[in-house]
Amino acid sequence: MFKGFKEFIMRGNVVDLAVAVVIGAAFGTVVSAFATDFIGGLLGALGGTPNFDSLGWKVNGSTIVIGTTITALIYFLIVAAAIYFLIVLPMNMLAERRKRGQEPEPQAPAEDVLLLQEIRDILAARGGETSRQI
Repeated sequence: MFKGFKEFIMRGNVVDLAVAVVIGAAFGTVVSAFATDFIGGLLGALGGTPNFDSLGWKVNGSTIVIGTTITALIYFLIVAAAIYFLIVLPMNMLAERRKRGQEPEPQAPAEDVLLLQEIRDILAARGGETSRQI
């Protein structure tokens, strides 16, 4: 039971996913700070503090607050714009340059690596005779 769990956890894609989640959380913190402090500060300087938390109305003695939703929506749009203009747009431009040939493609493997891959493939074709004699 524990052996199967260990194999599951140690698979490359699970570890990669865990790393991606941690990096994503750290990146989210950076983007959040940028959106709140920098972009929010610019908006506050131009048009006042962008905080609608208390916006709402009363119906039959009950208060319906929509301001927090509006603030969250504005925050989401700021974060989405920051990610688009700082990450997605430059990556798309880089991919377009590579497609046009302006950016060099990654180099092909060295000749010795190709030779080792060919030897590996030949051994695999023989039926897996890869044991070493010492």
